[in-house]
Amino acid sequence: QVQLVESGGGLVQAGGSLRLSCAASGRTFSQYAMGWFRQAPGKEREFVAVISWNTGRTVYADSVKGRFTISRDNAKNTVYLQMNSLKPEDTAVYYCAGGRTAVGGTTSRDYAYWGQGTQVTVSS
Repeated sequence: QVQLVESGGGLVQAGGSLRLSCAASGRTFSQYAMGWFRQAPGKEREFVAVISWNTGRTVYADSVKGRFTISRDNAKNTVYLQMNSLKPEDTAVYYCAGGRTAVGGTTSRDYAYWGQGTQVTVSS
C-alpha cells in the first residue's frame, strides 16, 4: 500500500539548518495532503506543517512559522521540510504523514499513513 520513508535528520547546532525528505509510494502522491509532525521525549506528537495537493497551500504551527518551509515535488513523489534557525526546543523525532484526502489537517487523526520518523537534535 502506501509507504513513507523519511531522511535528512541529524545533529545540528542552534541557528543551523536541516532539510528533511519524505519519499512516498503506493498511491497517487499528488492527490493527497502531506504533513509533518514531531514528537519530543515526554511530549505528545504535535503538528508542524501541511501542504495541500491541489493548491499547494501551506499551514504551519505557530512555533515554527517563519523558520520552517514545507514543499513537495510530485515528479519525485517527495515532500520536504526545510528547517532554518533551529532551536534546541526543535529537538524531536520528525514524522512524515499522508492525509486521508486532498485536504490537510492539523491533528494526527487527519492522517492515515506515517513514516518511521527521523531524529533531529539541535545542540546549544
